[in-house]
Amino acid sequence: MNDLNKFADSMHYYPVGVADADGQDLDQALASRGMGGSGVPLVGMIWAQTTNGVIGKDGGMPWHLPEDLKHFKDSTLGHPVVMGRRTWESFPDAFRPLPGRTNIVISSREGLAAELEPLGAVVVPSLEAALETAEGSEGSDRIWIVGGSQVYGEAEPLADIAVVTVINTETEGDSYAPRLGSEWTFTGVSPAQGWYTSGNGLQYRFALWTRNRNVTDQDGREPLA
Repeated sequence: MNDLNKFADSMHYYPVGVADADGQDLDQALASRGMGGSGVPLVGMIWAQTTNGVIGKDGGMPWHLPEDLKHFKDSTLGHPVVMGRRTWESFPDAFRPLPGRTNIVISSREGLAAELEPLGAVVVPSLEAALETAEGSEGSDRIWIVGGSQVYGEAEPLADIAVVTVINTETEGDSYAPRLGSEWTFTGVSPAQGWYTSGNGLQYRFALWTRNRNVTDQDGREPLA
């Protein structure tokens, strides 16, 4: 069975540092941390990165990982997605806008709204405006920040969760993942040990980080270092 079929129904995270624990889907993992279900939208960041933190090069991703694309779709479908203009432009024409999601593009470029809104995007001038728009959109119990680097950097102080696909390779790039500091907890991982192997030979795994807003003295860790 290939990895795409493995995740056809549900992808499970395994608690970090807990031996023989059962896997949990994202909703269960968040509920175990007391997150979600309060009526207040959760802001999540989602990205794929190499082990040296690269998330992009020349406006695209310097790898092809179908399992990550499926994971991204399964995680974000039905919820608003917030992105910068260059992230919007990086999607193939056939996938703009991302279907089943309110696509919110942050840009101050004059005239861009007139260009993109007929295509199905909502253009706003700032992250603050993007989050306000997302809160009024369908599926706003969870709002996903999907790139790029500048938007991740602005959103990191406001985000509640980060879902990270880590690819077991190093590569050159010009766009890097945000650093998650001491207020973040490495909460879950899939698989429980080791790596999945894609049909094209790439090794990868999924990591769940949650903001620990009530903890002030915790060592920060690099994603899956």
